Amino acid sequence: MSDERLDLLAESARNRGLKLVRSRVRTPGKRRFGKVGLTDKGGRAVFGMDDKGPTAKPEEVEQYLRNLGAKDWGASLGVAVMPRKPVPSRAEGPKAAPKKAEIKQAKRKREPANDREPAPKPAPPPSPPPKPKPKVREAKPGDAPALARLIRLLEHDVDEQGVRKRISALAKDKLPPFVATLDKQVIGLCGVHRMVTIHRDKPVGRVTILVVAEDCRRQGIGKMLLKAAEEHLRNRGCGLIEATSNDRLTAAHGFYRHMGYERTSIRFAKTL
Repeated sequence: MSDERLDLLAESARNRGLKLVRSRVRTPGKRRFGKVGLTDKGGRAVFGMDDKGPTAKPEEVEQYLRNLGAKDWGASLGVAVMPRKPVPSRAEGPKAAPKKAEIKQAKRKREPANDREPAPKPAPPPSPPPKPKPKVREAKPGDAPALARLIRLLEHDVDEQGVRKRISALAKDKLPPFVATLDKQVIGLCGVHRMVTIHRDKPVGRVTILVVAEDCRRQGIGKMLLKAAEEHLRNRGCGLIEATSNDRLTAAHGFYRHMGYERTSIRFAKTL
């Protein structure tokens, strides 16, 4: 199975709260070469694992995850069935059918007397307040503390003062970062850059960072931020937009592919 399909398999496992473990054996023909397995978030074996590591084929894990998805889908189809009223037999029919006089008497018992006021209807329960909706706006220097916390999720060593200075500098260059907010709380960040290259007719736009708070992911926040960045760079005349992502962030790779991005090159970097 290719690395790309293994990345998709790992993402499928994460969607079900599991982790895909890959064998560290790199020599073809060895016992555990190409084997994978599943564990839970605590590292406990779920499928295809023994004391020494993964033992299952990727196809077996893929089938296991499909069965999990089918099981969850089938459980979601459960509906409550109202019990049917018993049908009287022919022998019981004449005895079970109420007479007209009995029906009128029952109606009189249910109807309130003319000299009594009808009971007031209970007040409907109060409707819950509407849930806040996420919004996207340009970053402000006051967002620095929240943005520093988001950036550290990607293991970048930053401080609030440095983030505040860079927000102001980028705003002067008309390249402000975009932030997502929910109920006035900053929950996402998308940085952009624009550059003119000698080999392209139009400037090239770049998404330099995209991160969403861990408890707010898979709610469309990243998509909103990326759409805002694309619109801004398009208005700045860019004819191409690039996105960089660390090799280990396989879930992010799947997100970019879903948004229409293609892997076109390998990025090299050197600290100066």
